[in-house]
Amino acid sequence: MARERAWLESSRAGDGEWRLTALGHWDLKAAGSLSGTLDRFALDGGGAVSLDLSRLDAMDTVGAYLLSALSDRLKAAGHGVDLAAIRPEHAALFDAVREVGPPPVERAATHHPILDMLERTGRTAVDGLREGRDLLSFLGLIAITFGRLIVNPRRLRFRSVMFHIEQTGLNALPILGLLSFLIGVVLAFQGADQLRRFGAELFVVNLLGVSILREIGILMTAIIVAGRSGSAFTAQIGTMKVNQEVDAISTLGLDVVELLVVPRALALMITLPLLAFYADIMGLFGGAVMSYATLDITFGQFIRQLHGAVTLPHFLVGLVKAPVFALVIAMVGCYEGLKVSGSAESVGTLTTKSVVESIFLVIVLDAVFSVLFSFLRL
Repeated sequence: MARERAWLESSRAGDGEWRLTALGHWDLKAAGSLSGTLDRFALDGGGAVSLDLSRLDAMDTVGAYLLSALSDRLKAAGHGVDLAAIRPEHAALFDAVREVGPPPVERAATHHPILDMLERTGRTAVDGLREGRDLLSFLGLIAITFGRLIVNPRRLRFRSVMFHIEQTGLNALPILGLLSFLIGVVLAFQGADQLRRFGAELFVVNLLGVSILREIGILMTAIIVAGRSGSAFTAQIGTMKVNQEVDAISTLGLDVVELLVVPRALALMITLPLLAFYADIMGLFGGAVMSYATLDITFGQFIRQLHGAVTLPHFLVGLVKAPVFALVIAMVGCYEGLKVSGSAESVGTLTTKSVVESIFLVIVLDAVFSVLFSFLRL
């Protein structure tokens, strides 16, 4: 071995025993050059090895570890290793390093795509169940607060309710009306294109009446309100949480649910049925315009056919869902807003999450209502 800061000399006696002598400074500074050299070090043939450490100039923990590892490697190769001599000031450190042994080898974690997918699916399912449990708890808290306000209605903040009716109802009319009108146009156009093949163009009115009044009108209204008002609830309450206004309300002894959640939920439960009715009217109007443009069905014919095609239960089946959807949208929006912690990034993340959860729950509830109404033959 070349003589550097630390080196190792080897010789073989007449009886076949190898003699290894460590010299120089076996410390951290020499570790870089020593480790690679020792990894390649090997003795030709067998025989015992006498390791002499008596001529070391200096040795620290790293040097002791390298010498200990060399001894272990030679033993693994079949050599009997004997520590011939070591200076007293190095003996304690060398023995301590040998007792501790080599550091544990950290095996790289093995990843399997299918196992990873199952793990992610499981974690998502568990998180979803926890979220559902917390939402049910929050729903119970809202119900208790509603019950307390029914007993003592003077505690209800009517001014706040009216403010949120304006924000969630009146201000939503332009976008809701335009989208509902366009959906009616699309439905009429697609329905006319298919029914014309069977000579049943007039039944496009039946298609529009049943689909818009029972399903599409309320569903589109709930989705638009979830994206518009539900996200606004989360952002408003989340910003108050970041500014510690919610903590101040609690410190003053006021009920956060009564002050922030109930007015929003009540306002949305009042406005959503009205918005759904407005969306039904605009959707049918859009369908009537397209029917006149493509099928020459006059507005008088459209109204007469609609009167015979739909009945009051069709209209009520759509509207009865509205308060339920409104409560779910308001509950999710306020719940996610109260979960905001610390930063504007949290507000943005939970606002997006509230919209996704609201739309998901609205669609799930709509499917439940459809099955229920089919059993009730409505």
